[in-house]
Amino acid sequence: MSTNLTSTNTDDFVNTLTQAVAAYRGENNNRPQPAAIVNALLQAEKSAKQHRLTYDFATLAGTWKLCFATGTKKAQKRGGIILGKGWYVPQLINIYISFNPSATEDITKGEIANQVKLGSLLLKLTGPAKYIGKKNLLAFDFTQIYLSLFGRTIYQQKIRSGKVESEDFYNQPIAKQAFFAFFIVTQDFIAARGRGGGLALWIRE
Repeated sequence: MSTNLTSTNTDDFVNTLTQAVAAYRGENNNRPQPAAIVNALLQAEKSAKQHRLTYDFATLAGTWKLCFATGTKKAQKRGGIILGKGWYVPQLINIYISFNPSATEDITKGEIANQVKLGSLLLKLTGPAKYIGKKNLLAFDFTQIYLSLFGRTIYQQKIRSGKVESEDFYNQPIAKQAFFAFFIVTQDFIAARGRGGGLALWIRE
């Protein structure tokens, strides 16, 4: 079942996340507190599981700017992890992620790029990605690094010695790969939990 959450669910968490996105873009001054964002993300994740929502890889296509993220820390008594307080990414720091599904018949394959821009300096990582629609999981691996200054590439190199080629990546089990588990995907924003347990909210660039 493929469902657009915003068209079927008017719960408070959708309103909170929409308000946060608008405030981050400067469209209003009513920025929700980090604790409210974390709570909204957890509610969205729970709702996605309850309604068994699934999304197509194509809905992730494009470039997204990181708006909010949580860290994690180890629980002292029971082990495992617990979420950090969460924080809005400062406007001066531009962190982007982009997804490019393959143009071939295999709609599960594609590419990922992650870039950080500070002034005229740009650091970019790219690599293969694969999407498991039934679980909304996007596994990825960064295999190339680029460094640009004033729009001109000044450094380019394979990472991990170039040992992980695309075909090898696609044949590896998810358990051995980094991934994002998406639980809400809209036209304006997306959110996911990383393999490490942290939550992230991106807005469409």
